[in-house]
Amino acid sequence: MTYAPMLMVFAIAALVAGALLFIPTLLAPRRLTPVKAEPFECGKDPIEVAEGRFAIKFSTVAIFFILIDIELLFIWPWATLYRKLGWFGFVEMLVFLGVLMLGFAYIWRKGGLEWEEAASSPASSTRPSGGRGSTRSSSIRS
Repeated sequence: MTYAPMLMVFAIAALVAGALLFIPTLLAPRRLTPVKAEPFECGKDPIEVAEGRFAIKFSTVAIFFILIDIELLFIWPWATLYRKLGWFGFVEMLVFLGVLMLGFAYIWRKGGLEWEEAASSPASSTRPSGGRGSTRSSSIRS
């Protein structure tokens, strides 16, 4: 009898998940346009070969996100049991945070925390221009 509430919670969660997956198929419009049929990746237009190099920014942002997740996942229960753990728990958490700070220092050293200026200014373009009189759009596709 003690498992009945837990089974009810799982049943309701399964019903809500099923409804959230099934209802949009009934209500969503199904208009396929040429724009929707094009490949789309990371907000970039697929105009280059897929084997191109990616900036380190993608990896460092992902590592930073994981570091924050892991930190919160372990610090929250530790903070609730802080007084019971005593000095051993305190030193253990300092070691844990030290390891996390190594990851943070790696991201900092690689420049993952430095956000670029807005790309709307022509001076921030890293591609060479097509010469005198060329427009920005023509120099991007060259």
